Amino acid sequence: MPFLRNVTRGRGIPPERLAEVAEHYQHFGGVSPINSQCRQLIAAIEADFRGYGLDLPIYWGNRNWKPMIANTVIQMRDDGIKRALALATSAYGGYSSCRQYLEDIANARAAVGPDAPVIDKLRQFNDHPGFIEPHTDAVRAALVQLDPARRADTRLVFTAHSIPESMAVTAGLNSRRYQAQLNEVAALVAAAAAPDLPYELVWQSRSGPPQVPWLEPDINDYLEQMAAAGATAVVVSPIGFISDHLEVLWDLDNEAAATAARVGLAFARAATPGVDPRFVRMVRDLVLERLTDPPAAPAGLGTVPRWHTCAIECCPAPPRRR
Repeated sequence: MPFLRNVTRGRGIPPERLAEVAEHYQHFGGVSPINSQCRQLIAAIEADFRGYGLDLPIYWGNRNWKPMIANTVIQMRDDGIKRALALATSAYGGYSSCRQYLEDIANARAAVGPDAPVIDKLRQFNDHPGFIEPHTDAVRAALVQLDPARRADTRLVFTAHSIPESMAVTAGLNSRRYQAQLNEVAALVAAAAAPDLPYELVWQSRSGPPQVPWLEPDINDYLEQMAAAGATAVVVSPIGFISDHLEVLWDLDNEAAATAARVGLAFARAATPGVDPRFVRMVRDLVLERLTDPPAAPAGLGTVPRWHTCAIECCPAPPRRR
């Protein structure tokens, strides 16, 4: 519960909703799976760096629970680190998925003082091949789990964390928006993995006061609509996530799977990248881009604009409701 209070501070989440979400964690030992996944990713990146001869120490700091980023920056300062690159475990633009990380870094450096290392955030990586290809192969693998006889009535559904509509409207400049990037990733993965299947981007894991509009449709509502329209099977691909967060393990593997069973849909959930070697190599690519002078052009498969550093106006916080 203390972790959840940190996550939702200032967002007006009703106490009963927090209690409901806290109960989900009890199914996984009472802890978030994210820390374990971060440890696995760090170990994989360290091994990749060593194999490539890239001699860079790796530190880890969290926004909402230990190890907290301010304490990590203190450790970096004490170790003599003067400059660092920060990987945010989110592929997309938007306030909570990009700008808030920049604020967290700035606040941690301010708390440490003038001796804090300079920390530059690595760019968004939503259309990098190291992110797209694991999602694509995961969709292919999920389709194999379904009865081929249902192929004509199978639907492909991509999911990402819902956000308030006000945040979606103010998410960025030059079409660099959460929804635009997610729609492009969905199109890239669908075209490569299952070009014959209809697909849709829907939303999951909304929170907040019920009177605040969030992006819709919700995955569970959409599954009901698909079944009513004649679909018999579904592959759900959580392209909004890099690993199996609680929102994947509970909201999809439990709640969405139960909805699918109730309405008669065969259900297969595609994997997230996790520590797929292509995703790990992508991290190295992002670092190497920034080690050249000037930085190398950011590579990607899509057409939504991408760049190394965000403009100050990009991804502003949504207006607070009073």
